[in-house]
Amino acid sequence: MKNLRNFITGLFAIVALAVQAQVNPTTALIGSWSGKLNVGSMSLTIVLNLEQADGYVVVTLDSPDQRAMGIPTYKEYLSDDSVAVKMESLRATYRARLKDGKLDGTFAQNGMSFPLVMTKGVAEPKRPQTPKQPFPYETEEVTFRNEADGATLAGTLTWPVGYDRNGGRKPVVVLLVSGSGQQNRDEELSGHRPFMVIADYLARQGVATLRYDDRGTGKSVGGEVKNATSQDFARDAEAGIEYLRSRKVFASVGLLGHSEGGLIGFMLGAKGKTDFIIALAAPGVKGDTLLARQNNNIVELSGLPAGTVPRITVSHIHQSTQLNSIPWYKWFFDYDPSENIRRTRCPVMALNGERDCQVISSQNLPAIRSLLPRSKKNMTRQYPELNHMFQHCKTGLPTEYGQIEETISQEVLQDIAQWIRNSIAL
Repeated sequence: MKNLRNFITGLFAIVALAVQAQVNPTTALIGSWSGKLNVGSMSLTIVLNLEQADGYVVVTLDSPDQRAMGIPTYKEYLSDDSVAVKMESLRATYRARLKDGKLDGTFAQNGMSFPLVMTKGVAEPKRPQTPKQPFPYETEEVTFRNEADGATLAGTLTWPVGYDRNGGRKPVVVLLVSGSGQQNRDEELSGHRPFMVIADYLARQGVATLRYDDRGTGKSVGGEVKNATSQDFARDAEAGIEYLRSRKVFASVGLLGHSEGGLIGFMLGAKGKTDFIIALAAPGVKGDTLLARQNNNIVELSGLPAGTVPRITVSHIHQSTQLNSIPWYKWFFDYDPSENIRRTRCPVMALNGERDCQVISSQNLPAIRSLLPRSKKNMTRQYPELNHMFQHCKTGLPTEYGQIEETISQEVLQDIAQWIRNSIAL
């Protein structure tokens, strides 16, 4: 789910820094350096890369936890044992000197300074849940077409373990719909591939899945992207549902949506397009209300000094000329999912993490629960200690996502598979 980074200081929006300087090509700083920047309760991984190119050394400073990479800035100084870079747009600087084999420096911004020590090398993140080949199931590369928008979506259809195409039993299939922003079919984030993990787990439990690249991403082509809203992305998902039905080999066709994908699930559920819905951290309240609470919560959890960032109100959101000029935000601010949730008659499983600070569980899950039509097959559940990505976490801040080895809670995976078994005939 998108958040209003424009309202948050540069401390929560560190971007990559780049600089060029003609220096001794044998400088001891050539290579990659990494360290932790502790800001309040946040701990951000910072990576400093120095690469030689045509007699110059190109220096970049990335914040992978915030997916900020390679954005140019102004160079103050660079030598064999020292580096100083400045980003005027954020009023930020980083100055460091080589000491005992480490870059010992200070990151300063808006009158505040933080120590930042970096060591040589960048550790590859551990992602133990990412499936490894060979897989005990078949996969199929497919495409489907959203004719109304001129979009062709490419994806991976994963068949259940032991599925016999010539047999008489039809499997259940789930269309996986990602959260906001351009996502690939695995909903990849900081090395995590949650949709790939979900598809792998469900295949081993007898359930087929189709996950696809968002329009304009990966192998998906066509369709408006820059001015697209959730309504446009819902038509892509609807085309995926129709494609799966056209195969005539599935007993039931459901949708699993994460964040904005859950919102889209209820949009299609209200139209009677889905046989069941699994909503992971789906919005249950109006967009402007959700985003105001989201940003205030993130600032509070960040542990920044009182008054550093003003509280955001719904009025502030609607007064933001910059954000209201972006069609996605303008549409989402005014969108209230209540009516679509009320009109969803198929079985629904709605889950949220207690420490989700993007789609806050205490605000959204009770709303969904109260709006859903009564059904013994419906299930809502809040998981303690889980964040927006359904990882076990400490604070729930987005900056933790890439630092956590777990991709998605095993308990959540088990509950999803069990709910499908119990509520959707297999």
